[in-house]
Amino acid sequence: MSNPIISLKDLQIYQGDALVLSDVNLEVNAGEFVYLIGKTGSGKSSLLKTLYGDLPVKEGVGSVAGFDLSTINWKTLPYLRRNLGIVFQDFQLLGDRNVHQNLEFVLKATGWKGQSEINEKIETVLEEVGLAAKSYKMPNEMSGGEQQRVDIARALLNNPKLIIADEPTGNLDPETTKSIMNLITKIAKESNTAVVMATHDYSLIKRYPGRVLHIENGQMTEMVVKKEEETNETTE
Repeated sequence: MSNPIISLKDLQIYQGDALVLSDVNLEVNAGEFVYLIGKTGSGKSSLLKTLYGDLPVKEGVGSVAGFDLSTINWKTLPYLRRNLGIVFQDFQLLGDRNVHQNLEFVLKATGWKGQSEINEKIETVLEEVGLAAKSYKMPNEMSGGEQQRVDIARALLNNPKLIIADEPTGNLDPETTKSIMNLITKIAKESNTAVVMATHDYSLIKRYPGRVLHIENGQMTEMVVKKEEETNETTE
């Protein structure tokens, strides 16, 4: 019997009192790569925020990494997020700290104590994303692609069961986008980590196949992107 990383049943997703998505049903298993597509404002980010506990579940049933989303509170939320890796479009690195210090901050905030273990873990994830020699660089000394790799390294610190990526290539040029996608798909495959990624870029779906969920008019449906449709799409 499968034990899904994400299980959502008849979920209603709200932003405040406004209903954003209705009757969301979804299961995602370990190692699956899932795209979330839809127009700006359609509800993609609201769904992602629900998955990492930023929006409360008011109606329906949902669990992520074994945590019941309807009972998550400020005490249990950190434990959920230790099982997740979150990759943002705008990196959200601390500008007054170097790469090592950015990663160290996350580890200490999630309960790591021993400095030698912290240093070893940071070295490991930076090696994994190809930045082993950049640990003492400041964010403003790095390219956008390098900063996104730091963001991915940060997401990997606690060996997540699920990576949530919100437009991770939205601010990157095509060549850097390719290297970042190669990295994310490699990590998902080698570590059997589930990935849910919001994107506007249909060309990624052609190049890096996965399940495709489409959000429109407050509803989420699974869809197949045909090759002839993909050919006409351009990267935004």
